[in-house]
Amino acid sequence: MLRLLRKRLGVRMRSALAAGIVVVLASVFAGAILLFTARGILLDNVNSAASDRTAQVTAALTAQNAAALDVALRSSKAGRSLVQVVTQDGQVVGASTAIADLPAMSGLRPAVGRREQESKNLPVGEGEPWRVVATGVNTADGKRIVLVAESMDAVSDSTEAILVALLLGLPVLALMVGVATFYFVGRTLLPVEAMRRRAATITATNLHARLPLPEADDEIAALATTMNTMLDRIEASAAAQRRFVGDASHELRSPLTTIRANADLLAGTDRSPSVRRIQSESARMSRLVEDLLLLARVDDQPVPARREDVDLDDLVFAERERISVEHPHLRVEGGVSPVRVTGDRDQLTRVLRNLVDNTVRHARERVTVSLTGRDGQGEIVVGNDGPPIPRADRERIFDRFVRLDDSRSRDGGGSGLGLAIARDIITTHQGTLTVDDLSEGAAMRLRLPASPE
Repeated sequence: MLRLLRKRLGVRMRSALAAGIVVVLASVFAGAILLFTARGILLDNVNSAASDRTAQVTAALTAQNAAALDVALRSSKAGRSLVQVVTQDGQVVGASTAIADLPAMSGLRPAVGRREQESKNLPVGEGEPWRVVATGVNTADGKRIVLVAESMDAVSDSTEAILVALLLGLPVLALMVGVATFYFVGRTLLPVEAMRRRAATITATNLHARLPLPEADDEIAALATTMNTMLDRIEASAAAQRRFVGDASHELRSPLTTIRANADLLAGTDRSPSVRRIQSESARMSRLVEDLLLLARVDDQPVPARREDVDLDDLVFAERERISVEHPHLRVEGGVSPVRVTGDRDQLTRVLRNLVDNTVRHARERVTVSLTGRDGQGEIVVGNDGPPIPRADRERIFDRFVRLDDSRSRDGGGSGLGLAIARDIITTHQGTLTVDDLSEGAAMRLRLPASPE
């Protein structure tokens, strides 16, 4: 459950909830201490008042001072302190005016010089509890019990006030702390969000981009600095790799050209399978080297090297005608509408040729090569009636050197770079290349922004 909550709740919400819970627990603990402390102080005050009143009555009884005893027996002005003097058998011999007609307030009968106390309700006041203190006194008339009752109404009212304040204040305090924490944590994470947005835009084509550094010199700034240092290393490694691919491809072009030329000369006099195999392998190696060179150029140039008006319908008609000439057994379907885009004609021709070659390789009887213009975009669909592409592989096939062919035959499959090259080129032209379903087979759908009229 905790793991599920951690997944569903963000850092801000978890921090706010944690702060609210901590505040509630701390407030409950502090409130309990305050409640017990305040109650203890109030009870001490009640006991002190009862002790003082008892001492006053005891002194008057011992001195047999009737006037002083009359003063001591009077009720307090607020009616919160009552006094009775009773005999050992409970007969009231003196009492405050408010309880003059009432029997003994308590059945406590302590020995002379001893004190006992209890809390009980009395038939006076507003139903609040009273603290009754009984003290044994030896007088000239015999043993007497002095009963002093102090109201605990102030104790109850104060306790209730503290409880109400806790019950009403805790939710408000927890809510305020949670909201404040949510807000300030969000403000603290703003640089992290800016870093996340920038990191989401960094791809192999713009490794020069760096994460923004926050103004504060804190842990987040240290993280951004570390991430930028890592991007420096990645960019340097990628640049070195591209240079190697480009240099190696350039170095391979000359010997491969020589091999192909000699193989063509040899094929004029020798028609053996070995010579044809040399021609086939040298042609395949030449295509692979050209693909690697093109990939290196695309990686180095995030935008097309040339920007000119390109009529996509001319490119599509040329590819449809090529299919009809090179693969007369295949039927070409799909309509063509005039669409003009801005970009590199050679690169777009290479893209369309790669898609057509890949489609023809897996077609049975027909292929689809269509062009339409809609919503300010040119849309090319290149498909066939062959086996569909599994959904799990529809993104993987655009990775470099990835092939879905069951066999690695040189005749039946390509190098695994055609679709990767196509997507990279289309991305530099601000377009998209995806895999879609057909009623039978699969199709590549290419979208490019059309040029304004």
